Amino acid sequence: MIESATARARRSPTLFLGRLVGDVVLQTTAIVVVILALSALGALLYDVFADGWGRLNWQFLTSLPSRRPADAGIYPALIGTMYLITLTTILALPIGIAAAIYLEEYGKGNWLARIIEINIANLAGVPSIIYGLLGLGLFVRALGFGRSVMAGAATMALLVLPIVILSTREALRTVPKSLREGSYALGATKWQTIWHQVLPSAMPSLFTGVILALSRAIGETAPLITIGALTYVPFAPNSIWSPFTVLPIQVFDWLSRPQVAFSQNAAAGIIVLLALLLTMNGVAIFLRDRYQQRRS
Repeated sequence: MIESATARARRSPTLFLGRLVGDVVLQTTAIVVVILALSALGALLYDVFADGWGRLNWQFLTSLPSRRPADAGIYPALIGTMYLITLTTILALPIGIAAAIYLEEYGKGNWLARIIEINIANLAGVPSIIYGLLGLGLFVRALGFGRSVMAGAATMALLVLPIVILSTREALRTVPKSLREGSYALGATKWQTIWHQVLPSAMPSLFTGVILALSRAIGETAPLITIGALTYVPFAPNSIWSPFTVLPIQVFDWLSRPQVAFSQNAAAGIIVLLALLLTMNGVAIFLRDRYQQRRS
């Protein structure tokens, strides 16, 4: 009869004690690292809220930028951010999900699919500033979008597209093969199986990937500055072709100014950005849980 490794370790007190001490050290190290990370995050949030909470009011949310800190507001940047994220979602999600379905369900073993997979994996690690240069050359100049919300959203869609594709493929892989086989046995076609069975089952994991993609998009600044997003916009965008600014750029502009009051405005802008991000994540998590409950 072959002895297990645990049984042999327990017969050797020194070996068993060494493994026990190693496990305790690893667990303690992990706990200390988590506590340090949470402490740093807590200190950062405390500093931001201490500086910016007193500046948050309705006037701050609905006013235009100003050279006087007390009169400066964040309304154009807030509306610009909402325009940008909404349009980015509309552009990136259908293309990303369709590409993932092709690669995972139709393109297995296909040479074209393998080339696409390699390029997507490479694009996921490209610095965001490169996407900004691509957006400047392609959307702003070649296609004539100008420094508009459409150009910014198209650039951000390219930025998050690899994340959407990779996360959607992982979500599709979590669907049991037996579900597909059962659908085929009942006479459904491949597309009917994907649309009515695979996608609804993968939806909870898919929403997780969407959260990660849009969370990255809402905080990016370098690509938008590269394509010409403005740091001072005295009006809110009223269409996808309007010039725009976003919350990260507005915060960056305020932090670059020497007055302390502008730093307080920047802290208040960070709080608004965090609130918008948490709201988006909350909606996505709610939809994910609802789909999960419906499927179960």
